[in-house]
Amino acid sequence: MFGNKKRLTRDEEFQIMKLVLDKFLWLGFGVMILGMYLCLTQDIIQGVAFIISGAIMLVLFLMLIVREYEIIA
Repeated sequence: MFGNKKRLTRDEEFQIMKLVLDKFLWLGFGVMILGMYLCLTQDIIQGVAFIISGAIMLVLFLMLIVREYEIIA
């Protein structure tokens, strides 16, 4: 039953990773925008906390990408 798994090529795996990357970037960016909105309308401290948490999400995902894929300069 599980012995006939289809293996993905490096390119197919990267294409799937790009789809996931897009969603995480939008999520992190959305949290940062919410933080900016809160800074402008309500509480600055709470807004800054949202901005920092959005930045942390983006940095964690960056670390995942660097660990998973080789970046060739």
